[in-house]
Amino acid sequence: MNETLPNIDPALLDLPSLDKLSLPDDLEHKPRILLLYGSNRERSFSRLMSQEAARLLEALGCETRIFDPSGLPLPDDAPESHPKVQELRDLVIWSEGQVWCSPERHGSMSAVFKAQIDWIPLSMGAVRPTQGKTLAVMQVCGGSQSFNAVNQMRVLGRWMRMVTIPNQSSVPKAFLEFDDAGRMKPSAFYDRVVDVMEELVKFTLLIRGRGSYLVDRYSERKESAEALSARVNQRSI
Repeated sequence: MNETLPNIDPALLDLPSLDKLSLPDDLEHKPRILLLYGSNRERSFSRLMSQEAARLLEALGCETRIFDPSGLPLPDDAPESHPKVQELRDLVIWSEGQVWCSPERHGSMSAVFKAQIDWIPLSMGAVRPTQGKTLAVMQVCGGSQSFNAVNQMRVLGRWMRMVTIPNQSSVPKAFLEFDDAGRMKPSAFYDRVVDVMEELVKFTLLIRGRGSYLVDRYSERKESAEALSARVNQRSI
């Protein structure tokens, strides 16, 4: 290998195999899905859509938690010990997959939604809280259908090292799609939400317990090996 790939350290190159992708034996609990929404309005359509998604996920065999962003401080405007920040971070660690749903405001995701993501660090000690978890993205629109928010959330998901599923949902004129009780009416838009939740569960079942391995990177293994070598090399002391 050194002759054909002289820049590669063969000891650090991982050769994927089905054995390495085998399912761990201790995953007997239901898939754990966290849902985040992006509005604090009394009648928040992103919250209603998240609640509808949670009902579907539970029918599909998942355990769900929905984070209420009301009371979450602006990023950097409170200590990390703030109770709402800790609640959010604990739920992120608990989850194996997530659903993000934001209203579109001024052509982008809402500040309420983005603040939640900004409170989730890429690394917490030796733990990357979102790495290798599955993600489904959805948005609600006040007017015509748009995909600005879901496209931005896909960028965020990639940055957070999450496995974002291909399908997504965007509901135009959301105020027409929910009844007085807050339930989503039957429609093609509702059917798409069902599609997205089914797909999320399938990907979560495939990936949970394997997420850390799937996103393990050669460059980081190399960097860690070099740091370890420098630490134990007596000549560098």
